[in-house]
Amino acid sequence: MIDPKTEWVPEAELDDDADEMDDMPLSMRLSIADALTLGNATCGFMAVYFTTTGVLIPHLTGNGDGGMARHSAATAVMLMLLASVFDLFDGLVARKLRSSAMGAELDNLSDLISFGLAPAYFVLVWGMVANDAHQAVSVLAGVVVLLAVVLRLARFSCVTLPNGVFQGMPSPFGALTVVSIVLLELPFVPTLLAIVGVAWLMVSRVEYPKPRGLLAVAMLCWIALSMALLTAWAFDAPGGELLLESGCALQLVLGAVIPLFATARRVHAFRDNRREARATAQP
Repeated sequence: MIDPKTEWVPEAELDDDADEMDDMPLSMRLSIADALTLGNATCGFMAVYFTTTGVLIPHLTGNGDGGMARHSAATAVMLMLLASVFDLFDGLVARKLRSSAMGAELDNLSDLISFGLAPAYFVLVWGMVANDAHQAVSVLAGVVVLLAVVLRLARFSCVTLPNGVFQGMPSPFGALTVVSIVLLELPFVPTLLAIVGVAWLMVSRVEYPKPRGLLAVAMLCWIALSMALLTAWAFDAPGGELLLESGCALQLVLGAVIPLFATARRVHAFRDNRREARATAQP
């Protein structure tokens, strides 16, 4: 029996509505690239968790060792390294397959957690547990790191750059450089100046090459080596501390040297263009 209050709708309109309902969720479904991006965000959050439970809370309760607790600090940094792996692969997968309409926004939000909040919080906790640190100044340094990543991600979304380069130090590389500076356990003032210097590089116009091809493979190898060094340091292996210090120092050197590759590439491209222009101008 049909309810007389029921309005009759033509079958064609019902089919159109069904098609629209089928189309709408497609733009909101997560792709493989988006799942990798969410893995990035999860790693960043867990890095904050391990920094809090393994370093900050033991220090506040008097159960700490007076410095950065090795196991938890190493775990937090390894999670940031893993987040950078996710960040590298989500872009590769998105180019090869596809990404959802939310892909770009998810990527920025995840990067903010893993490469903005997590390293900034790491700096803040270092300022609370280190013997020669000043807490208020360390908080300010953490805020500087966080704001540098925020500004860098916002500019990345608004500015179109030549293919193959980033403007400013990429936030994953900047985050790992910041925590490397902290792990070196230098005196407070040089550590603070180095952290601020990295923050400046992230918002600067210095060009860094995008990790593609051989550079992406080299980056993955460097991440794997860094994890091995952190593991050796965490378990107090013979020479582990020296190896970690060497790796952290090399991270700082790479941060200063890598832009030279982008500059050299631009110089070569300029020379090639001039050479082609001269060849074309000759009769």
